[in-house]
Amino acid sequence: MCILILFSSCQLKEDWIKFRGHNGSGYTPNSIRPPIAVKWKLRLQVKEEPAKTFNPPIIMDKVIYFGSMDGNFYALDVETGYMKWVFRTKGGINSIPTGDKNNVYFGSNDGTVYAVSRETGEEVWQYKGEFTIQSTIVSYKDYIIFTEDMGSTVFLSKDGNIRFTLENNVWMRNAFLEYQGVLYVIPGASLDTGIHRLGAYDVSSNKYLWFLDTDNLKTVWYSFGAIRGDYLHYSTASYYHPDIVFDYYALNKTNGKINWVSQHVADLGGYIPDSPLSYLYSTTDIIDYMAPGLWNDLVIYTSGDTIVRAFRARNGSLVWQKRFDHVTSSSPTIAGDRVYFGLRGDAVPGGEPAKLVCLSASSGIQAWELDIDGAILAGPVISGKWIVFGTDQYYFYVLEELF
Repeated sequence: MCILILFSSCQLKEDWIKFRGHNGSGYTPNSIRPPIAVKWKLRLQVKEEPAKTFNPPIIMDKVIYFGSMDGNFYALDVETGYMKWVFRTKGGINSIPTGDKNNVYFGSNDGTVYAVSRETGEEVWQYKGEFTIQSTIVSYKDYIIFTEDMGSTVFLSKDGNIRFTLENNVWMRNAFLEYQGVLYVIPGASLDTGIHRLGAYDVSSNKYLWFLDTDNLKTVWYSFGAIRGDYLHYSTASYYHPDIVFDYYALNKTNGKINWVSQHVADLGGYIPDSPLSYLYSTTDIIDYMAPGLWNDLVIYTSGDTIVRAFRARNGSLVWQKRFDHVTSSSPTIAGDRVYFGLRGDAVPGGEPAKLVCLSASSGIQAWELDIDGAILAGPVISGKWIVFGTDQYYFYVLEELF
């Protein structure tokens, strides 16, 4: 029997190609066990101002591909850190790439989507849009799909020619999940009312299956979704002065009806930003902010406050929560039965450093932590024996399981 999870055949491979993994779950069956050490790290640039985003890479055939806000797209050897090639754009890169056997595809804030040869780093084609492109780039059948900020959702052929577009003149930094030819939760306009909502769009029939009406909500952010069984899991962040409020949802993926929602007020602990609202907006540059991790019958969230929460997937009951002295900095990634995420440190020199933290998925009990140069800004990518991530101090890390 062959189980396909992130892999293209029955043989276990060390690839991570799809953003947030199989069905957006943030899960891989690859277990990482201590002892773990830094294989290598690379500082891409030096700036006084911390980075607001450092989105996760993809890994294909032991090569790491990722873009940076320095405007470069990199191909690095995972074993050595050797720079296979670098491709320069005219804007920062805050999109999530995808790849196939020949090319990698990514968007830049210069308003262009690029197809670049995986082997040579040479441009194969480019599509010039009208706005910055800070979305997930999705490969589905013969399409390359992405969204322009406050522009359109664009469907290109694999050779870069436009097929069709969907209106999208409200949303920025879009992240949508493709599941069996349906895009969840893609921002779009109702074809009959023009009201902008979140919904599920069927690519083959070119129609929306359902909408979630957002008109009366004070929601600042809608997270990337994850699907298991009949339900789409995602979360939102809203601001009700003086509090940030999190809502954790399970929707029926077929009709968009709410199965359960659990509401919680953010606990920022000793972290005191200029204002809760400014802190919330600063986190929304991270495309996988508040994305869920799925493990067995649990939905696990790290939401940028001091609490990690695990809910029962079928009914939303709180199974466990783990409180920290500092706020979390990344979404969770689950490998085997362990949860990995970033924890911010103190903002002052000489204070508590940022960390990579590992918890038990079943209980929330902490297994270990590792001091890191800078806060991890997206869910770590776990591929084979490696844990891969970038930080707000412009470091790129590869950790390795030693045995």
